[in-house]
Amino acid sequence: MNSRTIATVAVFSALTVALNLSPFKIPAPYAPFLYYQIWEIPIVTAFLLFGPLVGLYVSIINTLVLLIYFPGALPVGPLYNLAAILGMLLGVYVAQKVVSRRSSIKNELVFILSSTVLGVISRVLIMSVVNWAFLRYPYPIGFELPEEVIVMMLPVIGFFNATLAMYTIPVGYVLARTISYSIKVKK
Repeated sequence: MNSRTIATVAVFSALTVALNLSPFKIPAPYAPFLYYQIWEIPIVTAFLLFGPLVGLYVSIINTLVLLIYFPGALPVGPLYNLAAILGMLLGVYVAQKVVSRRSSIKNELVFILSSTVLGVISRVLIMSVVNWAFLRYPYPIGFELPEEVIVMMLPVIGFFNATLAMYTIPVGYVLARTISYSIKVKK
């Protein structure tokens, strides 16, 4: 990894952590234990500007900082966040590959829509599996929820994950596009 990549990861990681720890949080009105935040936007922006590895590194550094300094209600909560982010980025990555292969559909709107749709789908699917698998365990892994409660909560948590990705991906794309006009980006 060259010094420019290290500096890029450091800047985006610092921004992500600062936004994550900021008081700017909006509780979901339908599930006040879930919060809408904007800290994932720099991760998506870094991913789109500099490629999957930079997005991955920023995600991992954010997770490590949170595990050490601010894990939240659940000590392994940042690992849940990491799964959500990586699931969303997987969908964006697949959309990038599909759109770039089909040169006739290199339209920006198509890219934003396909990235958002696949990002939402992959995030919701992955987090549904993660939540179903781990919320049943006792603290510090989960909340020791019975199967029936987990199954009832999955649609609510899925809706949260979908709506969060629905603004994170397009805003990340717009920021990446705006920044790319100002700098020369090498992937």
